[in-house]
Amino acid sequence: MGRLEERNRKENLQKLILNSVATIGVLSIGLIAPNVMGAMSKMGILPKLRQREYISSSAIKLVKRGLLKFENGSYRLTVEGEKVLRRWQLSNHELKESRKWDGKWRMIIFDIPEKKRGIRKQVATLFNQAGFYRLQDSVWIYPYDCEDVIGLLKTDFGVGKEILYVIANEIENGRHLRHEFGLNS
Repeated sequence: MGRLEERNRKENLQKLILNSVATIGVLSIGLIAPNVMGAMSKMGILPKLRQREYISSSAIKLVKRGLLKFENGSYRLTVEGEKVLRRWQLSNHELKESRKWDGKWRMIIFDIPEKKRGIRKQVATLFNQAGFYRLQDSVWIYPYDCEDVIGLLKTDFGVGKEILYVIANEIENGRHLRHEFGLNS
């Protein structure tokens, strides 16, 4: 297995562990074994041999990174772990799309200063990966409600005052936007 494939497999395992902990609330290695290991093996995330060892090793790495904490024999998600999980979800297009478009545009405008350039790049990358349309350098458009996600993003990155969420009924020459998102009328 190549280095990129190995890194991807490890990242998928860590995401799966974080998602499992987030879903259940707490997770012990004993609970992981019967329920999750079979699925991980079928998905190619875990090799058939030494499954417990791989999971334990990944969980320990997540603890060292501050994303999980281990207490009383169980793993719990930390605040930082929740932030990372939300970023992964946003970057994996896990925004909920309504069945029917309500005809309103969600416009996200941000003015993040130069001294926070790294955060600005991360925010723009997340918007791009999540399927937002870049209208201008710091103006992004999305047709569905995403206010909760934007609120979490503001909190996670500490840019509450630098990001503005606008709901617009109409955008001049919006036909190309409707086409871009595959929306009728």
